[in-house]
Parts: sequence; C-alpha cells; structure tokens
Amino acid sequence: MVTIGDLTFEIFITDEELLQETASLGMQLSADYAGKELVFIAVLNGAFMFASDLLKNVSIPAEISFVKVSSYTGLTNSEEIKELIGLNTNIQGKHVVLIEDIVDTGNTIDKLLVSLEKENPLSVKVCTLLYKPEAFKGVNKPDYVGFSIPNAFVVGYGLDYNDLGRNLNAIYQLKKEE
Repeated sequence: MVTIGDLTFEIFITDEELLQETASLGMQLSADYAGKELVFIAVLNGAFMFASDLLKNVSIPAEISFVKVSSYTGLTNSEEIKELIGLNTNIQGKHVVLIEDIVDTGNTIDKLLVSLEKENPLSVKVCTLLYKPEAFKGVNKPDYVGFSIPNAFVVGYGLDYNDLGRNLNAIYQLKKEE
C-alpha cells in the first residue's frame, strides 16, 4: 500500500505485469506497422512512462512526438479538455499511433483525434495502457489496449493524484473502505 496526500492506494497491476504487457503491445505495433511511415504521439503527462517502455519494444523505425492535455482535477475527470502543448511534428501522409495512459470517458481522445485528422495523416489509431469500458462515453474506442479495468481511481506508472504518484513503478487503485 501507498499513501498519497490524504488517500491510501493498494497494488492493482504490478510492474512485472506492466512490462510484460508493454512488450506485447510493442511487438504487435511493430508487426502491424512494418514497412510503414509511423509517428507515435504520446499524451503528456500521464503517458510518459508507458510510452517509454512501449517504444523500447517497438522494433521498426518510428518518430515520437508529444502533446500535453489536461482533463483531471483531483479524483474527477472534468468534461473540459485543455490543450496545453500542441503537436509540432508533420504527420501528413503518415500513420499515427496516439499513446494514452488511460481512456475512461473518451473525451480526450475524441478531441485529439479531431485535431489530428486536420493534419491529414494516412491513419490514426489509439494505443492505451488502461481502458475503462464502464466509464466510456466517447465515439472512438481505443484500438490497442493493455488492460481493461473497472471504473476505479488509479495512480502510478505516470498516472497521478493531484500531481503526485506518477513515479510509482506499478499501478495502484484507491483502497476500498472496510
């Protein structure tokens, strides 16, 4: 267990499970995009650890870029998406894989996909470490999913609670009250 601020979290997905799943996703992406011009776009801040481990397992040439958006305040996902740092890579005529840490409502990826489509890529797919099908209200489901999880609040491995906990090497869920 770990305590972050005023909350206690318990282990949910171990670091070994995370590394095994990122390796599997990296191999799948390498096979699916072999021989294609590929750009990975990682969504900051949350996806930085997942993107790093994922790309260590991608064996084909690819570019990497980053965008930064924000939709969380404390424990809740706000409906408002703020784009903080935009795309600075040319994706026209290229295949794009958007790397997300977590897809819950789907609002963030829906907004990002609309924005990316304006740049005329050949294709855009979403690869997420975590997916919450119970919380999903969006239009575009992720194409590559590491783990489908219940609608619980999680931290670690890039995910945070009030900007803390991103550095944990495993994923923890909010401890259920007994």
